[in-house]
Amino acid sequence: MTNLTTLTLTEAAAGIATKKFSSVEITQAHLDAIEQHNPALNAYITVAAEQALSAAAEADKTSSEGRLLHGLPLGIKDLFCTKDIRTTAASKILENYVPQYESTVTQNLLNHGAIFLGKLNLDEFAMGSANITSAYGVVKSPLKATGDTELCRVPGGSSGGSAAALAANLCLAATGTDTGGSIRQPAAFCGIVGIKPTYGRCSRWGIVAFASSLDQAGPMTKTVADAALMLEAMAGFDAKDSTSARHAVPNFRAAVGQSVKGLKIGIPKEYRPDGLSPEIAATWDKGIQQLKDAGAEIVNISLPHTQYALACYYIIAPAEASSNLARYDGVRYGVRVDNGGTLDDMYCATRAQGFGAEVQRRILIGTYVLSAGYYDAYYLRAQKVRALIARDFAEAFQKVDAILTPTAPSDAFKLGEKQDDPITMYLNDVFTVPASLAGVPAMSVPAGLSAQGLPLGLQVIGRMFDEETVLKVGAVLEGKI
Repeated sequence: MTNLTTLTLTEAAAGIATKKFSSVEITQAHLDAIEQHNPALNAYITVAAEQALSAAAEADKTSSEGRLLHGLPLGIKDLFCTKDIRTTAASKILENYVPQYESTVTQNLLNHGAIFLGKLNLDEFAMGSANITSAYGVVKSPLKATGDTELCRVPGGSSGGSAAALAANLCLAATGTDTGGSIRQPAAFCGIVGIKPTYGRCSRWGIVAFASSLDQAGPMTKTVADAALMLEAMAGFDAKDSTSARHAVPNFRAAVGQSVKGLKIGIPKEYRPDGLSPEIAATWDKGIQQLKDAGAEIVNISLPHTQYALACYYIIAPAEASSNLARYDGVRYGVRVDNGGTLDDMYCATRAQGFGAEVQRRILIGTYVLSAGYYDAYYLRAQKVRALIARDFAEAFQKVDAILTPTAPSDAFKLGEKQDDPITMYLNDVFTVPASLAGVPAMSVPAGLSAQGLPLGLQVIGRMFDEETVLKVGAVLEGKI
């Protein structure tokens, strides 16, 4: 029998539909792979083997009709609340939290017949770009650079556990969340596909909040076709989420394989700054040529406020995090550190011991920019700049159908590099943050290898609620048509 863990999601769906193998067989194959490889990678925080096999056995007894993911084993980022399965957000403050409800996205996946293998590691509360801030240990990429003698590369973040698990064939596909690049950057580092849908396309209900005006769930997969399949299952309007969009879910799968002939692809000059890595630039040029060869028209465009995006993001996101994380006080749920003092003493002790250094840093930044005397100077100004960034994209999409850029400024760096300098770490998001601020869909597609033999990704950005064009263009870059 074919190695079941190396199949794509689409191939596995066809295999189960034609009864080449059972859900129990493919689920057990992935659980065996997790047992063998997860100790080295630390991609999973919680493995739900018993629940997964039970659900797989049930799937083998039922019809797959109308279920896009029937019997297929997935990994779930440990930011999605899953009923009766521990949900930690990779933080000590939620180490024993077991939700009694299911997030809307994971419920949608269950409705489509998916099997959950377990909960995947991440940067604590999704705050990070290397998956080194988790309270449950760092995640290592399964990929090695030329000359590496051991696993020492970061998988990217915050969805590093999802990316590492997928690259190591420890799940068929995984969920991720993207606030400023947390799906796309780890996808680029690990050589997989990751799409951040339009803000509002996937419900945020039941996802542990970081920055509510930016957070968006999306799929991380082995191929663009798999991303279309996953997104179709995940998306949909949800009355429980006030920011959920009342847009019908298209047949995203139909977009994959369509011609891009005649499409206009924008190339923003601001994404080619002085000092851009020559191999990143060369990969970008190769992608441009691929699209030209496929019949697309290349158009030079400008997104003039791009230079302010990173600064804008690192004001707005921490401000929203400061507000969202105020709920973790040791009173209602989560860890409580009772030191025998006053209520305020208990609050302080709980938050000091429950939150890691990066989360504390961002809470303090956010509290500062929201404080009296600084709100107008920082937060209000950042919101105005965000509106200008969104306007840049809206004007660009009057001229072009999609935009092509690099995903990340480098390939995967080593564990320990950049770790002592938060600003250097934040620069990993320089190409992904603008699309997040504008709320438009964006996808990273593996597009080549660096001189070290590590994956490099290209980013396709589309109009609001036009994930179909993003998928269409991405499939060409992937070389599948």
